[in-house]
Amino acid sequence: MPRWKALPDELDPQIREFTSQLRRLVDRSGLSVASVADRTGYSKTSWERYLNGRLLAPKGAIVALAEVTGTNPVHLTTMWELAERAWSRSEMRHDMTMEAIRISQARAALSELAGPSSGGGGRARGGGPRTGVAGPAGVSPSVPPQPTATDVRDASGSGNSWGVAHPDAGYPGAYGPGAPAAGGYGPPPVEPSGPGGGSGRPAGKRRTAMFLVGALGALVVVAAGLYVTETQGDKKEARPSPSPTVTKEAQLPPGVKCSGKSCAGKDAEVMGCSGDLVTTAGSVVVGAATVEVRYSEVCAAAWGRVTQATQGDTVEISSGASQETDSVDAPGDTVAYTMMVPVASATEAKACAVLAATGEKGCTD
Repeated sequence: MPRWKALPDELDPQIREFTSQLRRLVDRSGLSVASVADRTGYSKTSWERYLNGRLLAPKGAIVALAEVTGTNPVHLTTMWELAERAWSRSEMRHDMTMEAIRISQARAALSELAGPSSGGGGRARGGGPRTGVAGPAGVSPSVPPQPTATDVRDASGSGNSWGVAHPDAGYPGAYGPGAPAAGGYGPPPVEPSGPGGGSGRPAGKRRTAMFLVGALGALVVVAAGLYVTETQGDKKEARPSPSPTVTKEAQLPPGVKCSGKSCAGKDAEVMGCSGDLVTTAGSVVVGAATVEVRYSEVCAAAWGRVTQATQGDTVEISSGASQETDSVDAPGDTVAYTMMVPVASATEAKACAVLAATGEKGCTD
């Protein structure tokens, strides 16, 4: 009787119950794992994965096991459907976790590319808050309309270009006490009044200079914001497009994980290429053994299988420069499978078997 390994702790309860039921069926039948593989047509390696909870058995393998053990296939396939749903939920949770990790990494990478936000966050010498600071990347900063130097110089004592009345006749122009300065820099230093209460020419020059400095600062902030936005856009456009292989695999039937070259050297059971998708493209009898070319059109791949073999017998599959080999290693085993080779059609593959006892070799056409 097989000595089963402990099932993984993280296994879903529904899958654990289904796997335990498969073990009980094998135990009651009195068959070894190798015998189950021989009678069901699925490899010993695959059955070890199924019975240890590392891989969910396909429906075809479950129906074959029910026939071998004399079990009602209806009840067994009902349990398989429940386990298959649990397996799909586990894979979905894993995919969502990986997606969340990738999103977090992408956000961190974009933050590093953007660097610290630029813009004037400090205060001007006049003490007033600076307006028109750039917002988040991709948002243009808003800059209030600014007066021209002529407007500032020619403003009358009762009003100015903004329509703000002067509270004090001693300070004509746009910069009376309490009036906002152009660009949000606060009121400029008060200059001594000239004869008759009018402001002197030096104060007007200083106002014009302050206006020009504020306008220049706003332009610098706008340019910095646009630079960051365009840099991030260039980074996104430079990302490579998905490869044709990924697009092709995304269109494969459910459960099939490879096609063509991506199947080279991989197990047909694990990649979902066997079961109902496989056909026997050629076979030949070598002594008491039979060697076959197993072909999956969906996966565009083939592999070799030898049955009724003995310990030491080998099986080989070849197609062009691709070649895979396997052998019957354990005593009592009678079946061996090779890994897959990519093929364009079933006629490209050739399978051979070599018997260890006699050295006899035979190949398919």
